[in-house]
Amino acid sequence: MIVGDEPTPQTRQLLLLIASGATDRVIARELGLSERTICRRIASLQLRLGVRTRFQLGVLAATNGWL
Repeated sequence: MIVGDEPTPQTRQLLLLIASGATDRVIARELGLSERTICRRIASLQLRLGVRTRFQLGVLAATNGWL
């Protein structure tokens, strides 16, 4: 996924939880995944979208209308 692409429903849900300030533990519980999987998915999103922090990821998601 690059900026301009529409995220999948699963990625959109992950971005919404990140933007709401949820911890990896809370996100993992909500999505039924391990905390390590959540960490990896967030790191992958940050790399693909060219952001360094979860905050920047949330801002990017909001400004692109993904939330």
